[in-house]
Amino acid sequence: MTDRPDIAPAPPLPIGRVTLADRWAAWRAGAFGPHITGFVWQLVPAAPGSEPRGRQLMAGDLLLDGQRLVMDDADPWGIIPPTSGFQDALHRFDWLDDLAAVPSDAGRATAQAWLSGWLARHRRGSGPGWRVDLVGPRQMQLIAHAGFVLPGLAPQDRTRLFSALSRQAGFLQGRWRQAPRGPARFLALASLVTSACALSGMESTLRPALTALAQECAQDIDAAGGIITRTPEHLLAVFDLLTRIAACLRQAGKPADPAIDTAIARIAPTLRSLRHADGTLARMQGGGRGAPGLLETALARANLRPARIRGLAMGYARLGGGQVSLIVDAAPPLLGQGSCDAHASSLAFELVAGKEPVIVSAGSGRRFGPQWRRAGRATANHSTLALMGYASARLARRASHADTAPQEFVTGPSTVEVQHSEMKTAEGLALSHDGWRATHGLVHLRSLQLDHDGTLLRGEDGLAAMTEADRATLDRVLARLPREQGLVYAVRFHVHPDAVARIDMGGTAVSITLPSRETWVFRHAGDAVLTLEPSVYLDSTQPRPRATKQIVLTGRLTGYGSAVSWSLARPMGLLAAPGGLGHEH
Repeated sequence: MTDRPDIAPAPPLPIGRVTLADRWAAWRAGAFGPHITGFVWQLVPAAPGSEPRGRQLMAGDLLLDGQRLVMDDADPWGIIPPTSGFQDALHRFDWLDDLAAVPSDAGRATAQAWLSGWLARHRRGSGPGWRVDLVGPRQMQLIAHAGFVLPGLAPQDRTRLFSALSRQAGFLQGRWRQAPRGPARFLALASLVTSACALSGMESTLRPALTALAQECAQDIDAAGGIITRTPEHLLAVFDLLTRIAACLRQAGKPADPAIDTAIARIAPTLRSLRHADGTLARMQGGGRGAPGLLETALARANLRPARIRGLAMGYARLGGGQVSLIVDAAPPLLGQGSCDAHASSLAFELVAGKEPVIVSAGSGRRFGPQWRRAGRATANHSTLALMGYASARLARRASHADTAPQEFVTGPSTVEVQHSEMKTAEGLALSHDGWRATHGLVHLRSLQLDHDGTLLRGEDGLAAMTEADRATLDRVLARLPREQGLVYAVRFHVHPDAVARIDMGGTAVSITLPSRETWVFRHAGDAVLTLEPSVYLDSTQPRPRATKQIVLTGRLTGYGSAVSWSLARPMGLLAAPGGLGHEH
């Protein structure tokens, strides 16, 4: 993955399919579902859209799921979508937010025309939009923007709209359990609660929907405010939905639900601890940075100012000082069922300085197809140590690079240990994981120490055979290798693509210049070989992977232990003169 910095556009993904069970549920919902006749309460849209994007949509220029398509006519329902993500965003009605953001309701005619086209084609359960993960958000969008689309809507379309809302509500009642656990299921239930509060004819469904939502909170949100996938962006999505439901109940004059309020109170401090200095989330375990402003909006909606957790937050450790934040993946990854998007990222860290990311991981490749999805999960694509050819968590033996089906981790670290220390001028973490103990008899040891002013990060990474049993395992591994070769390992530091990394000081250092012209300098000590190599940055908001660089320290283990020390410093003298170092290209 890291050998090809020039990335071609991602090929179209297979279009998601609606199952026969979905079609049957849609038909039953139309025949036997609730009968909605109007609105009893108006939902406030969750977040404002973008006026510029709204005007682009009015001109037939669609940018959905990071993909752009210019329509030849005014009907988006007859186009061939470039990716399944584009198609899903279209059928979720994501575009309604942006059309509603155009001043003076100038986007209303376009919204009504697109809605009319969808109702004519798909209101009875046809088309690719009748999956539970699409019906839920579409229902919420239509309810939230009813005040925008209803004025002037043709009588026939108004009747069809209420028919579609009735069918979608009945569909969600019958199919919410088929949504994957996590954000998708919470969204389906949130849509049911919203429908019960806002639509006439749905009032009797409120209590069952809240009961089901409370059960999901109890099953999926632990006492410390975490979720089993440990994906920060997924936790934010759940938190946003729960705060929206709590606000919905308040605005509709309904009693608060204690289970929802308890879950919100648990999650809030965890999310604050997972937020970097620039306000974004740690891009860990298959998640992204989170939509800009979403966390602040959700916290304000819940009227919460949570304190940051001391110690681990959902298995992540944090260091901070001087507007610099460092977040480390300090818990084992999910194994087995549900781990298809888990990452082999034990002890990997991200570093953000002020508003600028410095050290990152490659990220989730799910957006770009099965091969990128698999590659993004590998240890080598995170800022941590990896044995050459061995990830710290591994897929089943039968899995091959040609497989396109999502694959689960079957083995990985069973123990991750963390110790936090406070010093006079710095704070530190001592961490370890045993992901290679069974295969090589080795434990990865990592220490990190960040000065309180945020100008210096010191680190050390090593591999060690800790016990007699470990040494016996390692002896067997080394016996199969040439004596002078040993085990090759690499400590990698992936640099954010907005930063410029260059070899410096005669090949003994790497300088990293940020867009603000602030410069950080990476150095190391020991026998490891320092190189600057190609890498990629996988961002689901972009149409294709972005080329970037990674700092690599390559070492060899020939005995029972090996270690390399390194530092990442922000020399104060370089803040005004980032070009002061002599660069080699």
